[in-house]
Amino acid sequence: MKELLEPRRIALVGASGDPARLTARAQIYLRRHGYQGELFPVNPRASEILGEPAFARVEDIPGEIDFAYILLGTQQVEAQIAAVAAKGAKVACILADGFAEAGPEGQALQDRCLDAAKAAGLRLLGPNSMGIINIPARIAASVNAALEAETLPAGRLALVSQSGSMLGAIMGRGAARGMGFSHLIATGNEADLTAGEIAAMLVDEPGVDGVMLFLEAIRQPQHYAHAAWKAHRAGKPIIAYKLGRSPYGAELATSHTGALAGSDMAAEAFFRAHGILRATMLESFLELPALVLGRKPHVSTHRAVSVMTTTGGGGAMAVDALGVAGIEARIPDAHATAKLHAVDMHPHGRLLDMTLAGTKPDRVEAAIVALAAARDTDVVVPVIGSSAQFRPHDAVAGIVRGRDAVGDAKPVAAFLVPQADASLRLLAEAGIPAFRTPESLADAMRAFLDWRAPLAAPHMAAPEVALSERPDEADARDVFAALGLATEYARFTDTPPEGLRYPVALKILSPDLAHKTEVGGVALNIADEAALRSAMINMRARVEKAAPQARITGFLAQPMAKGLAEVILGFRRDPEVGPVVLLGAGGVLAELHRDVALRLAPLHLDEARGMIAEVRALRVIEGWRGLPRGDVEALAQAIVAVSRLAALDGIAEAEINPLMVHESGVTVADAWIVRS
Repeated sequence: MKELLEPRRIALVGASGDPARLTARAQIYLRRHGYQGELFPVNPRASEILGEPAFARVEDIPGEIDFAYILLGTQQVEAQIAAVAAKGAKVACILADGFAEAGPEGQALQDRCLDAAKAAGLRLLGPNSMGIINIPARIAASVNAALEAETLPAGRLALVSQSGSMLGAIMGRGAARGMGFSHLIATGNEADLTAGEIAAMLVDEPGVDGVMLFLEAIRQPQHYAHAAWKAHRAGKPIIAYKLGRSPYGAELATSHTGALAGSDMAAEAFFRAHGILRATMLESFLELPALVLGRKPHVSTHRAVSVMTTTGGGGAMAVDALGVAGIEARIPDAHATAKLHAVDMHPHGRLLDMTLAGTKPDRVEAAIVALAAARDTDVVVPVIGSSAQFRPHDAVAGIVRGRDAVGDAKPVAAFLVPQADASLRLLAEAGIPAFRTPESLADAMRAFLDWRAPLAAPHMAAPEVALSERPDEADARDVFAALGLATEYARFTDTPPEGLRYPVALKILSPDLAHKTEVGGVALNIADEAALRSAMINMRARVEKAAPQARITGFLAQPMAKGLAEVILGFRRDPEVGPVVLLGAGGVLAELHRDVALRLAPLHLDEARGMIAEVRALRVIEGWRGLPRGDVEALAQAIVAVSRLAALDGIAEAEINPLMVHESGVTVADAWIVRS
């Protein structure tokens, strides 16, 4: 969309002639930063604004426009949609807030604006958008105060942010690191154009090598998936920083943008599946691009790095932070050790400590080249102490020469322990990633080593099963049986059936009770029919007293079973990213342990195996300390089967808890389904 990224005729609807007002900024900044196109300020009370002819109405502008920046108040926006579209605008950006994020009335107004825009063939950016900046094209159609700067840091990174104020903050922080940008676009509420859709456009730009996303919510996840595939084919990484990792952050993101909040684990699974790198710290968000630009997703399984240091304490901080992130600072292997010995260096342990004598550029270079020869690590990390602050050229020279000698065979990424701005700038100019803190180093390494190519979701047919409007556990078991997870049980109302294999577990059946144990709706180890009849009477009385509103549909009995492990296997439609499948430590303590793995659904068998490996409690079924091995493959196949619910309309959530894992096979011990 050339009209979005490079408009040549811009209408500023509601422009002010008072330089102190927010609505004057767009015109001031466009001219300050060299915009050569035509500007059309619109204000019914002025014939001239800031030295340029003004127009009383949009209709009075001569000829057509490409882009309209609507600077008016919330209640005045709707009337301008048709007017700017009639003038030929392909895109309108809305500055005002007070739309979806403000509640039902604001949502209704936003919907009306979008309906009017769609009817007129107009795309909307915002509402609540601070506009667009295209630095190479000298377009600064924004009110962000960061544009007060006389010059803007040009580069080959594009930034799309749902927060307008973060455009300037990230641009300023990036400039301090030697980073430059090609485009900076604020999407606001995303009534129409989303960050994912714009990211896909930016991937096509020849002046863009990578795209950064500052996100509060994931709207229209298919846009991000499309952008990720395009980016992977083009060799242009997408890096995301997303809020909502805590319940409080999710609450603020929801109130700020009016979006539904999904779970952060689902967002993490979404980024992982689509090959989008995620930084969890603002520092690493800014420092990660230098590590991944020009590289393809990582294919190694080492999750290990080589660390050399000129400062023992600084090196230890790096090793410790990397370890917390699950990355090993590995002892040099035989190949690296041989090269180190050849240059009179003798490693001891996980850290090649060069001491003060090792600060000379030729020694740093030799150490980097030797460590890069290791065949069981993924990155070389030089850690530099005070010389980075007081002798920046000497400190950086060895790193640059070492990186040049290693070439593309292995990344070199530096951690500078002191405040060393000059060294950071020199490394940025050389294209070498450099980190200010051990924590941001570890976060970036985690993102890089977890980076994979986008996964194509498998095509899976929906199970053929009839869904009850208000399913109870027996109905849920029928659904899971249709997925291949059949388990012996009997459903009845008043009279137990013959042929039950005692001892049995008895459960109340009700579509209104997700947690039957909390209302006395479960009894275990019932030895015979007489005990079963007595348990039925007592159970009905307990449940009717504890949950009088619940509709009881009968009873369910199943043979008692004990597995090597109990897991929770669940499915839900996340409001942000769509269908996901979850695996975790199961039973009544599932919510307490939070030992879980989550993926997008449906998924491949290899992904299911990876989920099992992530759940710490499931090490017991992999022969841990001589314990019997559980049927890991049957569990993986069960995960894939449950993920097929993504293809079945009408199910919002489904859960087996627990699913018993045996030496051979798995057993459904309890099941639950929630209709959409």
